[in-house]
Amino acid sequence: MASSAELSRFLESVERRAFKQAIYAVRDEDSALDVVQDAMMKLAERYGDKPAAELPMLFQRILQNTINDHFRRLKVRTTWTTLFSSLSTGEEHEEFDFLEALEAEEGSLQAESAADKVERAQVLAAIEAELQRLPARQREAFVMRYWEDMDVAETAAAMGCSEGSVKTHCSRATHTLAHALRAKGITL
Repeated sequence: MASSAELSRFLESVERRAFKQAIYAVRDEDSALDVVQDAMMKLAERYGDKPAAELPMLFQRILQNTINDHFRRLKVRTTWTTLFSSLSTGEEHEEFDFLEALEAEEGSLQAESAADKVERAQVLAAIEAELQRLPARQREAFVMRYWEDMDVAETAAAMGCSEGSVKTHCSRATHTLAHALRAKGITL
């Protein structure tokens, strides 16, 4: 276990290199200082009780993750700034409501007519009714694979069966649902 004196000495010894590494990555002194400070705080808070020999490796991983987090936050900020700035009219003093400027995108749920919404709700109700008629294992496999978006291995582990069984259950469920929905005049 590293003592607080060992932790302080370690942080002192790596601060210049960490700053150089961060400034090289983020290309901004203020942001680099923030990144290094955040990484040092995370090391002290979460891993201060680790042996001194493990600190260099832990700090390097934390520093890299903090740099990556910086770029993720920057990307989100610039995305929203770009989206909203493209909506402005260009006149500084004019009041502008972003929500009024937004139009529903063609093919999106917001642009859908009332009749389309009712039809979609009816189709979903028919699909759910047919799902309830499936045998339990087929329904379970189908829902996990196609609605929960789990892969075959995850579904097999959750169901306690082999991957081949999951594939068989899904195939049978898909064919049964397709046949039942076609009989009702629904084609997807």
